[in-house]
Amino acid sequence: MESSSIRVRVVIAGSLAAVAAAGAVIGGQPASAKAEAGIRAETGALAEAGATAGVSVRGEGNARAEAGAGTVQKSIKWGECPELAPGAKRDPRQTCGTVEVPLDYRRPRGESITVAVSRIATAKPGKKRGDLLFNPGGPGLQGLDMPGQMALTLPKKVRDSYDLIGFDPRGVGHSTPMSCGLPGAAGLLAVFPYPGAGGSIKENVATARSVAAQCATVGARLQYFTSANTARDMDRIRRALGARKLSYWGQSFGTYLGAVYTSLFPRNTDRMVLEGNVDPNKAWAKMLNTWNQGMNDRFPDAARVAAANDAGLGLGDTLKEVTDSFLALADRLDRRPATVPGAPVAVSGGLLRGVTYQMLQRNETLAPLTQFWKAMAGLSEGKAPTDADVAVLRQIFADTPPAKGVPADNQVTMALAMICGDTTWSRDVDSYAKAVAGARAKYPLSGGMPNNILPCAFWSKKPIEPLVKVTSHGPRNVLILQNRRDNATPWAAGRGMRKALGDRAGFVGVEHGGHFAYGTGSACADQATVAFLTEGTLPAKDLTCAGPKS
Repeated sequence: MESSSIRVRVVIAGSLAAVAAAGAVIGGQPASAKAEAGIRAETGALAEAGATAGVSVRGEGNARAEAGAGTVQKSIKWGECPELAPGAKRDPRQTCGTVEVPLDYRRPRGESITVAVSRIATAKPGKKRGDLLFNPGGPGLQGLDMPGQMALTLPKKVRDSYDLIGFDPRGVGHSTPMSCGLPGAAGLLAVFPYPGAGGSIKENVATARSVAAQCATVGARLQYFTSANTARDMDRIRRALGARKLSYWGQSFGTYLGAVYTSLFPRNTDRMVLEGNVDPNKAWAKMLNTWNQGMNDRFPDAARVAAANDAGLGLGDTLKEVTDSFLALADRLDRRPATVPGAPVAVSGGLLRGVTYQMLQRNETLAPLTQFWKAMAGLSEGKAPTDADVAVLRQIFADTPPAKGVPADNQVTMALAMICGDTTWSRDVDSYAKAVAGARAKYPLSGGMPNNILPCAFWSKKPIEPLVKVTSHGPRNVLILQNRRDNATPWAAGRGMRKALGDRAGFVGVEHGGHFAYGTGSACADQATVAFLTEGTLPAKDLTCAGPKS
């Protein structure tokens, strides 16, 4: 199989250092950090939160009527792509264009916005099956350069069968980018806030109110940037490509987007791969809550790496000792944050946990993560960092400016637009405080973050429509890939997607840690994915694959 041994992933333009001073972050690893340490930015893989609203089915007929009314673009003028962020790279074969879509599909002849799309035409004449659209998740992640990144991992027979298509979802990146005008210090902690010392959420409540008030200034437009409307945009992309059906590969939040698309447009869906899955029946608070167990499942993998290197790290030589060291360090940093030399960063317990969450998503970053723990333990005790400490701190806290034309707070704005705009949240502040206290007692590794208050609790606009109901109605044309020990989209969430799609989907579970299943060392999972994309073959029964050989 023609695939790189280390899978290339999309990196968020944005600075971890810029938000670190606020005390917590989940996504936004800088490009330089990724290049040096392989850190994958995912905005926490999901920015999932919020109390569930009532769900309803939007039938395919209604969806088609919505997507078909008004002026529908029938082709794409391919040309140069937008300017990259400093230090970023792009496949030279890639071309870009735009697709015009309605801001509000209920008023298709009203205001329109543009969605930036890209293409690498890899399909061979006579062998082309169709177009394979990618989405990296988030929400809020740019996907315009995903075709080139995925081309590095896909075997020739897949590339021969499909043109590879990317897009920045509406409001994201170069697709009519939205901004709440948030200051850098607000950053991603607004999406994933960790409580303060002792579990206090007082500052989180104040931040949530402030961010919601700021976003309210653009709320009249922001309310239309939802998961359902993004799925409708995908069908507009299909039509502009001239494709009868659309194949799709979604990761993390992108799995939810794919499930919504195939529920709205089952007859327009060709072959769909969903990797690292959201449970569509837990959008969004209950999905975020699954991170508690996900952290418990995944953290031991890193703790074992640390224990095996106790002589160099000094964090303990057993799983329990390392875990206790981590929890004690987080508590110390909550009470007295430590300054990182050479960077305007005061690392709190929340930031320690946020970086840990991020780096747990890939096996390649487990060893650097344990070095980060060691470095922060030393700084918290007033010790000078070693050369190895300095190297890993530079990787993690390097600064990367956004691409030209993309607001600095675009990722945060769009993560909030989706999770706050898709569902209605509880406004009971006391209920969040109680939930955080209970979660901290039961799941100390998560620190109460998955149960904490977000700006959605004070959001100015109600959802414009109910959630799309994801069901088992439709053709059998979906492959679910799910790791057993995934801290970002845990095993239970993958099984939830499996249950929601029923017989429509084949399921491949991988005995592996981390957020990504394909191209990470499981030949079984890779073969199942390639067979599905090229031959349409799905496992007759749920398949369990071994993880990579150590």
